[in-house]
Amino acid sequence: MSIGILFESSETDEKGIKMTAEEMGIDLTYIPFRKVAIRLDKNGYSLRTKGKDYTNILKDITVVLNRAQSKNRRLFAANILEAFGKHVINPQCVEYACFSKLRTLLHFWKAGIRIPDTVYVPVDPNEKTLDGREVHNEEDIADLMQQELDNNIVIKPDAGTHGKSVKLAKEREELLSIIREVEPSIINPVGVLAQNLVQKWFYDLRIIVTKEYGKQPYCYPTALARAGFKDFRTNTFLGNMVIGVNLPQHIRDVSAKCGAAIGGDSEAYVLAFDAMVDVGDNKIVDDEYLKAEFDKLEPSFDAVKNVKRDKTKRTNFPEWNKKLEAAFEDYKNQDAYLNIKNVIEENMEKNKQKIMFHETNACPEFWEQTRLAAGIDLAEALLKGAQSIIDSE
Repeated sequence: MSIGILFESSETDEKGIKMTAEEMGIDLTYIPFRKVAIRLDKNGYSLRTKGKDYTNILKDITVVLNRAQSKNRRLFAANILEAFGKHVINPQCVEYACFSKLRTLLHFWKAGIRIPDTVYVPVDPNEKTLDGREVHNEEDIADLMQQELDNNIVIKPDAGTHGKSVKLAKEREELLSIIREVEPSIINPVGVLAQNLVQKWFYDLRIIVTKEYGKQPYCYPTALARAGFKDFRTNTFLGNMVIGVNLPQHIRDVSAKCGAAIGGDSEAYVLAFDAMVDVGDNKIVDDEYLKAEFDKLEPSFDAVKNVKRDKTKRTNFPEWNKKLEAAFEDYKNQDAYLNIKNVIEENMEKNKQKIMFHETNACPEFWEQTRLAAGIDLAEALLKGAQSIIDSE
């Protein structure tokens, strides 16, 4: 029995998983999942590229780490692998829930976990009829949203990532303009999803929950805070910084409950939950102080970003990894970093009952930020989860 890793292309996360597997003495087998032919016939199945047959390789694998980056491709991979009798991390039921923000929110809501006030309108802004006419629903959609939500309305694509196409409307004309731009797509299959803007101040949280076979969901005691004033979206792809923070026990307990809500009866999983503290006006320092601290921290964070852009990560990963770790260590040792960290931790403790969860990532990026800022190596979590399934058989 062995462990396989499936991916489209080997990025830093996958390189990190392979390096960690070597350190743990685990023989990790590669499975391609992009330009492959998956054949089903009366004799069974086969998996081949143009130059290699992976069929027997796959048959010898017990557990597969599903690291396909595309949400759609990852969901297809989970379905196929489970049909072939493989254990998958994460399994298709988890991928299905995480694929859609609405499905994720429904799982949370049903489990009694606090979420932002949410409205889903299952109609597209512009619909074409069978006889070629166009039906415009923008006004009706805006009416429904303003009827159910406050003035500040956030429109989100149901399956989007990295804050893409997440937009804020503060007045009706803005809302109508955003709704008119919504079209059915791979990241927004049908309808329009909206939420009240949560007054999360300057940060949100990426919280990690894992499960091994036969154990309860485990929430790590630290989390990644995405922080800054670049945008109402605190996503790091928009230029905000990352800060490793310690979580209050209450937030850890609710996060573990989120794991159970999404994971269900799954044997093992690795999940990243996006959460916000509804701070409102309950701030402990003024924004100008924090902006000044972020300005002080900018040069050392720029140094981290420079290393992340270094192309040697593809040609000499171990050496590049050392440079990244050194840059992060310098960044985390800055007084401004520690000051911002203290503000976030004190604010979380003060407002811990106001934690809200709004999204789940089933294939979180971790090697370049979560591992070094929050001290959580998801490569170990993935491999331990897979090993726990093998040990149970």
